Amino acid sequence: MEFSDLIRTANVQDVVLRQPFHPSARGTLCITGHHLLFSDQDSSSSQQVLLLLLRNIDAIEKSVENLMVTPGPSSGTLTIKCKDLCVLQLDIPGMEQCLNIAHSIEALSSLDEVADMFPFFHRPSNASLQDRWGLFSPQHHYDRMEALRDRWRVSDVNRDFTVCPSYPPSALVPKTVNDKMLLKAAKFRQAGRFPVLCYYHRKNGQVIMRSSQPLTGANRKRCQEDELLLQAVIDGSDKGYIIDTRSSQQAQQAWMTGGGFESKSGYPGWTRLHRQMERGKALQESLIKLVEACGDQTNNMDRWLSKLENSKWLSHVQTALSTAGLLVECVERDGHSVLVHGSEGTDCTLLISTLAQLIMDPSCRTIEGFLTLLEREWVQGGHPFQQRCARSAYSYGRLQQESPVFLLLLDCVWQLWHQFPQALGFSENLLVRLANEAYASNYGTFLCNSDQERCAMGVKEKTHCLFQALLKPGERELYSNLLYESTELAIWPSVHPQSLQLWEGFFLRWSQQGRHLEEAQEEMRTMIQEWGRVALR
Repeated sequence: MEFSDLIRTANVQDVVLRQPFHPSARGTLCITGHHLLFSDQDSSSSQQVLLLLLRNIDAIEKSVENLMVTPGPSSGTLTIKCKDLCVLQLDIPGMEQCLNIAHSIEALSSLDEVADMFPFFHRPSNASLQDRWGLFSPQHHYDRMEALRDRWRVSDVNRDFTVCPSYPPSALVPKTVNDKMLLKAAKFRQAGRFPVLCYYHRKNGQVIMRSSQPLTGANRKRCQEDELLLQAVIDGSDKGYIIDTRSSQQAQQAWMTGGGFESKSGYPGWTRLHRQMERGKALQESLIKLVEACGDQTNNMDRWLSKLENSKWLSHVQTALSTAGLLVECVERDGHSVLVHGSEGTDCTLLISTLAQLIMDPSCRTIEGFLTLLEREWVQGGHPFQQRCARSAYSYGRLQQESPVFLLLLDCVWQLWHQFPQALGFSENLLVRLANEAYASNYGTFLCNSDQERCAMGVKEKTHCLFQALLKPGERELYSNLLYESTELAIWPSVHPQSLQLWEGFFLRWSQQGRHLEEAQEEMRTMIQEWGRVALR
């Protein structure tokens, strides 16, 4: 397929652009295979005032005027709603040109073929395709942690992705469990996601494991290898905990479709705890309602608060943080290992395990540590980014598998950053950047739904890595928290309603209020940098 086949009108002159925080501009609009470009004709240098990745466009609203009025030419207005929540308006002369532009944008912004997406064409001047791709390797992690070697090993049982398509080729498992046992345990877990180690607590040697649900079904099937695997995790300990991100009723209902949960008889050393977390359609609809509330222009405080509450977004934030807190209590305070799973183990499971590690482990709170954590738990951990982030809050399409779980994670991390402004080594800007990149990116990090798909598409050979780009000196400085002071202590977030705030830096950043907040933060950053320079003299 040629991109030119989808472009009905490549450029239009005398277009008026309206965008947040900028005066209206008149100029030339151009469409390429991946971008919408606008150049201001009033500038002596034909200044480019817009370069919009088409993948970032979530919805287009068309309004055509003067169709029945013969004296004046027809014209049209396109309202472009982006996945990063920015809303732009284009006034285009000529009805036909307006509709052609709209059709071209709609076709190019919704390409399904991964190889046609911009990361495969992006070639930054300061990077090479031969550069290292990614930050985390299970083998490297194992080699660096001597404490793991007594009871754990690196298994390559999934090296060809046939055991579990959504797992990476290597995984950390108990040393007493061989690969034949892993193969049988994988068949007993949904989509082959057998229990793997994702965190080792240096203070007490306890671990966090994650998996998908066991396939017990209505017949209450058992798998000796899976039971032995989990027994090996708590060998020598009195018990472990299983945190199921479904309600007890949901777990019971899963029996009817072949799923289920771990029985007391099969896993005698494990205690099961249920913490229901919304996912899928319910979470996506919550985001839609929140964005609608944030766009309410009535300035009625009671109405705004009512809409915010009805969206239930902050309730999801509260549930995620409190469930992660429960996991930390089990590992940090009580000294017990934990297995986390829901149904598939690709969404809420990753959310909870990531937040728990961030709360407990100071090495996860630096920029590099946090990005490594995201790569291990989300990119290699099998979160289906392409499905979950296909559309954002404005799309009129019927919901399929979209769900803002990763955005919810970033909001929860922001709550930690807000409550502990000196404990995290990165700034709010990094969280906003990651949210944008998950939905539309120049880089290949969030492409596809699994490591298997990325390998099949040659993502690591043909695209650049976002995390490596963010760690380059200029970028690292931009996303550093200048107030950061490392602490070995756990950072326990408050989950009381009055302690949780709307993430204005993301959800309100295109409003005037958000603009003032951004200006204030930039001024504070400048002041801190100046104080630092004075202190060094």
